[in-house]
Amino acid sequence: MKTESLMVQNLCVPCGCRCRYCLLSWDGKMVGIPWEQGIEFGKKFITQAKVARPEISYSYAFGYSMEHPRLREAIRFLKEIGSPQAEFLQCDGMKLRDEVECEELVKTLIEEGIRQLNFTFYGLQEYHNRFAGRAGDFEGMLRMVNAAETAGLEVTAGIPVTSENVEQVDELTKILRDSGCRRLSAFIPHEEGRGKALAPIRLREKDLDKLSEESQGLLNRKIYRTEREWLREGTFMEETKRHLLISLTPENTTRYEKMDAGDLIAELEKLDETYYSAFPSLPKLAEMYGDGESDRLYRQRDLFYHYRQCYAKEHDMQVYDVTDERQSGSRRY
Repeated sequence: MKTESLMVQNLCVPCGCRCRYCLLSWDGKMVGIPWEQGIEFGKKFITQAKVARPEISYSYAFGYSMEHPRLREAIRFLKEIGSPQAEFLQCDGMKLRDEVECEELVKTLIEEGIRQLNFTFYGLQEYHNRFAGRAGDFEGMLRMVNAAETAGLEVTAGIPVTSENVEQVDELTKILRDSGCRRLSAFIPHEEGRGKALAPIRLREKDLDKLSEESQGLLNRKIYRTEREWLREGTFMEETKRHLLISLTPENTTRYEKMDAGDLIAELEKLDETYYSAFPSLPKLAEMYGDGESDRLYRQRDLFYHYRQCYAKEHDMQVYDVTDERQSGSRRY
C-alpha cells in the first residue's frame, strides 16, 4: 500500500447549513482547535514531513465551511505552504450575501489568487433549501454563481442524485447552465457521515429513465454501476494507494505537537492497516452480502463501505474507523 498524499485538517469554522447529506455530520459543534494553533502545527509538521517523507504530497484544509472570518489570511497561509486549496473555494454553507456582498467577496478571492468556485445543489429551490436546512440557501448560492461568472472565475457545481430528487435534475441543470456553471457533474451520495440516512433513496437504474440524455451524461456510468453489474462482472479494482488525514482536535493536538513528523505518519499508516485487516477483502464481502438482483447504483468505494458496515454490524465490531473524516485516518483508492 503506497502512501501518496497527506492532508492536515482543522474543523474550526462553522457551517451555515445543516444538510441531510453531510460527510462530517455537522451538528453545530466544531471539533477543531483554534485557527492560530492549527496553522502553527501545520507549518511545523509539513516542513518536517517533507524532509522525513519527501515522496508524499502535503496539503492543509479547514472546515466545516470556507467562511473563515479572516479569509484573506487563510488563503495566504494555504498559498504559503503550497496547498492546492489556495486556488479552490468550496462555497457550500457560507454566509448568505446580497448581490453587492457577493461581488465584494469575488473581488477579494480574485485578488488572493482563487481560480475556481464549487457549489453543491440538491435540487430545485424549495427542495434544496429544505434539504440544506437553511431558507434562502439556493438563492444565495445562485447569487454567488452569477457574481463569480461575471468576474471571470471558473464555476463548477455538483448535483447529488437520488430517487427522491431525480425528476428535478433536468430543470436544475438548465438553471445552473443559464447562471454560469460551465462544468456540471452528477454523483450518487455515499453512506458515510449523515449520508447513511439517504440509503433508502439511493438512485436505482430504473430512475435513470427520468433523466434527459444530457443529464444522464453528467453521471459517469463507468464509475457508478448497479450492484448487480458489479457482482456479475466481478471487475473490482484493487486499491493500492492511500491518502492520509490528520484531523486536529483538542484531544489529539498536544500529543501530535510532541511527535516526530515521520512517527506520526507511520502511526496513521498503522491505523489504516489495522482497520482494513479487520475486514475480509471486497470480493469476499461481495460473496457474503452482495445482492445479485439489486439495481442500486454505487461507486466501488461506496459499495465496499456498504459491505464493511454490514460485516461490522453482523460481528458487533468495535474498530476505529479510519474513513470517518471527522478524525485522523485514511482513504484508499
